[in-house]
Amino acid sequence: MATEIHPYAGAAVAAPYALDYYLVLPDRPSDETPADGIVVEEFVLADDHTAIGLDSAGWIAADGDWWSSAAFARGMRRDPELRRRVVAVPRRDAEVVYRRLGGGELPGEAALRSRFHDREPLGEPPLILNSPEVPDGFHDKRVYRVLFAGRLGRDQLAHLRAIWRMTLSDDFEDPRTRVAGTASLNVADDLFSWDLRRIGPGAAWSLDLTACLAGRSGDAVRPLLRELTTVMRHEGLIPVTIERFS
Repeated sequence: MATEIHPYAGAAVAAPYALDYYLVLPDRPSDETPADGIVVEEFVLADDHTAIGLDSAGWIAADGDWWSSAAFARGMRRDPELRRRVVAVPRRDAEVVYRRLGGGELPGEAALRSRFHDREPLGEPPLILNSPEVPDGFHDKRVYRVLFAGRLGRDQLAHLRAIWRMTLSDDFEDPRTRVAGTASLNVADDLFSWDLRRIGPGAAWSLDLTACLAGRSGDAVRPLLRELTTVMRHEGLIPVTIERFS
């Protein structure tokens, strides 16, 4: 049975879309050099909320210039050593670090988007594997997968359990266990549930979201996908793409 809507979910539905912010840490962080720079990203989404591209821009304090690099965006997801130095932060923290590193006031999001010049294309049109049976009371059922690079430890899983009121599998710590936990909620008349899933032992994770839609617009899908993705980012994972299976 779905829980009542969680406090974070209500905020997500009402909140405007925003960019993703990361700090790039030095090899040896210190109080004097908390970060080498900042990376800002945004998925380019199709009308059905799947990812068709990734825009990004970075700023390194040593150079003082903004740059855009699809290769760096790929490296954040493929290179464990680089990923270790990249930490997700809210915009307010990025503003503090940017100012502290001599950049002044962090540009607004419209200005940051103007620095996106090297888009990383993502995949093909949605792979609709089947037409699932739609439960009574709903007009549409969709299944999305948000794929993440990185690892989740016991503490991160416990935190996700608390945030999402997630039911963990009995053997959730076993790397051979595919579905580590499941959660659900209602947003208005729509029903959402998601599985936290391992993609290979220690290789990657996914969040598989099932959306049973009663309203015609499906307006809650995009902000909820974003909020769930943001929670995962702040547990140390980096989103790779958003796919749709049905």
